[in-house]
Amino acid sequence: MSRVLIIGVGGVGQVVAHKCAQNPDVFSEIMLASRTKSRCDEVAAQLPRPVQTARVDADNVPELCALIREFKPDLVMNIALPYQDLHIMDACLETGVHYLDTANYEPLDEAKFEYKWQWAYQERFREKNLMALLGSGFDPGVTNVFCAWAQKHHFDEIHELDIIDCNAGDHGQPFATNFNPEINIREVSAKGRYWERGEWVETDPLSWSMTFNFPDNIGPKKCYLMYHEELESLALNLKGLKRARFWMTFSDNYLNHLRVLENVGMTRIDPIEFNGQKIVPIQFLKALLPDPASLGPLTKGKTCIGCLIKGVKNGRPRKYYVYNICDHEACYREVQSQAISYTTGVPAMIGAKMMLTGVWKGAGVFNMEQLDPDPFMADLNKYGLPWTEVFYDE
Repeated sequence: MSRVLIIGVGGVGQVVAHKCAQNPDVFSEIMLASRTKSRCDEVAAQLPRPVQTARVDADNVPELCALIREFKPDLVMNIALPYQDLHIMDACLETGVHYLDTANYEPLDEAKFEYKWQWAYQERFREKNLMALLGSGFDPGVTNVFCAWAQKHHFDEIHELDIIDCNAGDHGQPFATNFNPEINIREVSAKGRYWERGEWVETDPLSWSMTFNFPDNIGPKKCYLMYHEELESLALNLKGLKRARFWMTFSDNYLNHLRVLENVGMTRIDPIEFNGQKIVPIQFLKALLPDPASLGPLTKGKTCIGCLIKGVKNGRPRKYYVYNICDHEACYREVQSQAISYTTGVPAMIGAKMMLTGVWKGAGVFNMEQLDPDPFMADLNKYGLPWTEVFYDE
């Protein structure tokens, strides 16, 4: 029986709220908090049991601390923007509460995400005997656990890793992003990076591609090499790793719109002067695009996210693929959100469950692959994200 404070109630936060509310034995008391309390109330009205709601500015540490002290949660789940990670971590340290998030910190004024800022909290969390779990979404999150599972059960050494993320869904809109538009566009338009024999190799944005034949009748799709944050921790924690890459599918329509927006300066993250005031073009664009939470009833099709791994077992080469298929329409029927939000929100709930039940515990800052993958993998099957394994050499 535990109390949890969920900060952020966008598309992912809505899924987290639903999944936590479905598990009263673990999440006995829930509070939803956001800058917009009316949104918290809207999500609360969807849930099968009463939860508390509150307004909070996640950039304001004293305000966060006051709410935490008032509600007294056992765990704070940060489902807000990655710009706010450090503020929420500071508040957890000050109030003595465990912390979980789904995406690593990113400075507001620079399109750069890496773990160094959060890893720097290691000693502070350890000294207070608090646990901070980073990246408990799907990618990062489940993909890290997939790798830990493979390393524990199927490989003596993992030499090559390709994380491959496909959204084969269609929402019918001319241009929309499946999660926060600002974060999505910053991520997609950044330079690519991959790990190769002990160093990082940089590529121009979306300049490398491959075609991958996805299972479950999704079929062949073009995938583009990107940098994704889980590569940074996996490069440190996988034994024998020689190469690690991340790939994502995009439709031609999405890429064409993105190129036009980039060409006219609408994806810029630096402020410009307009009619006597400062505006950030990408933030203005975000206000014009469809809210990702509104895409749930419109989206059809499936997602497929998995890890293609090569390495050795008992001195013999092995090739292995572990993946999840998620159906957009089934997700909407359950939690009124599409599969992109679902695949992030369910693992956030499972990570919180691991912490609150003491299955995962420790003092300090942890990435997902540093913890025992077995109970998490079992819960993926139990709570809506079943996985499949393929062994190519057997």
